[in-house]
Amino acid sequence: MILSDGTIARLLKSGELKVSPLTDESIQPASIDLRLGSHYLTVESSKMDCISLSSKIEYRELKGDVLTIPPHSFLLATTMESVELPDNMTAFVEGRSSVGRIGLFIQNAGWVDPGFKGQITLELYNANSLPIRLESGRRICQLVLCSMDKPALKPYAGKYQGQTLSTGSLIFKDSEKKASL
Repeated sequence: MILSDGTIARLLKSGELKVSPLTDESIQPASIDLRLGSHYLTVESSKMDCISLSSKIEYRELKGDVLTIPPHSFLLATTMESVELPDNMTAFVEGRSSVGRIGLFIQNAGWVDPGFKGQITLELYNANSLPIRLESGRRICQLVLCSMDKPALKPYAGKYQGQTLSTGSLIFKDSEKKASL
């Protein structure tokens, strides 16, 4: 079940759900708007010839209250807010419609697991033919909160737990079993 503004406000007040720093205008009818931070990562293409799921990816760090993302470019960014979800709640991250209408696609793999704590890293893609100027502090995405039927047996404790700032892919740390040939 998607949570309403009244339920969100009650959970924030009780401390069961934590989103900080938060402004009054952030609470929407069925979500919380999150703002763009001032920390970014871009793939350091001059140090790699290919991105592999098995190797560490090199990133270049960018900081600033204003940053321009070129046309057809990919960039990692972070939210200003830090989020702490209880073990009985999950969330979807969706780009704001007004932002999508200028050609800026926002993703974070779309999902925040129960028990997650930290800032949310966003994957940004400029699908437009013009550069887009990003400004720290602007509402960029929304967190849609969902109540689970019961608390997770194994709340999130993965490699992105407690992340601050933009965090690059750590997929190379995954321990999947290799298929037998």
